[in-house]
Amino acid sequence: MQLSVLIDTYNQERLIETAIRSVLEQDFPESEREVIVVDDGSTDRTAEIVRRFEPRVRLISKTNGGQGSAFNTGIPECRGDVIVFLDGDDWWAPGKLRRMAEVFASDAALGMIGHAFIESFDDGARKTISCHDIVRSQVNSVAAAKYFRLSRCFFGTSRLALRAELARKLLPVPEALVFEADEYLFTMAAVLAPFVILPEALTHYRIHAGNLYVGTGGNEAAERRKERVIAELARAMRISLPAAGAAVEVAQTLLEIVDAEAAQLRLKLDGGWPWETFQTERTIYRVQHGDAGAKSKLFRTLSMVPALALPPKWFYGGRKWLGAQGWYQRARKAAVPVPGFAKVAAPEAKGPGLGSIEDK
Repeated sequence: MQLSVLIDTYNQERLIETAIRSVLEQDFPESEREVIVVDDGSTDRTAEIVRRFEPRVRLISKTNGGQGSAFNTGIPECRGDVIVFLDGDDWWAPGKLRRMAEVFASDAALGMIGHAFIESFDDGARKTISCHDIVRSQVNSVAAAKYFRLSRCFFGTSRLALRAELARKLLPVPEALVFEADEYLFTMAAVLAPFVILPEALTHYRIHAGNLYVGTGGNEAAERRKERVIAELARAMRISLPAAGAAVEVAQTLLEIVDAEAAQLRLKLDGGWPWETFQTERTIYRVQHGDAGAKSKLFRTLSMVPALALPPKWFYGGRKWLGAQGWYQRARKAAVPVPGFAKVAAPEAKGPGLGSIEDK
């Protein structure tokens, strides 16, 4: 089985070498893999550093356009049977490529693999995000959609592997997705073909200020960009999911949390009606913590009372201030800890493998 490693990068001169070395040091034959780096218009030394690894690595340079355009450039260039994705600021654990090849080779119908990962912080701290067992499913029912929307973290770029045939069916990725293009790919792929989630932590996901998804840091311009991208993600999937054959109720289940996340950011930034805040927060809590204990649900209900009276900007500003107070953090942890994500069973995938998608 031939594997294509596709690395997307932008202005990551400090990090890109670690990413590339983690690929080249894999215990997987070089003759059975290719490594492609799409440099999305970097203005630093990223391209120069990548060229040091030629000819073992192929560099494709393009004008800056974001993650969606990088995927649209890179995926057609991949010659392997499977495309294994990596962000230029992350790196892989040993054995990643060998494990991907083994799983795909053992299941001809399989379209996508995700897996557990390690959040790695600049201060050296690490946190493993894992599932307990191997899961094999497909988003072809409401029950499967409810499971999948709580498992999205296992399919982020550096955890994502797709059959090349399936990846090409999903093109073009909307280029307005300057990030979150991975979520478009893995959501659509989960509708079209069975997927597997592995419990092994095979990727180090770097948490740092430059991360476009998590690194807004309270910066209004960055938060507005994030709100626009998530709203565009919802809009694009609202069109593409039915074209991929997703039933109306399945598409609605997948989109519910994406719509709520976009609404939450809009309300924080631009305001709105108090009832919108209450509705948005109730949706997010129901999706993420629907099986929380009675005490947690009571605390949540009481904490949402101000949302019914305050302008959204005031509510979110007050919540941010309160959450930053040490005394509140200690009291919350001791009295009513934040509940974990809801436990939802994954229905076993049935039926044929790779589906088809109509022209959009």
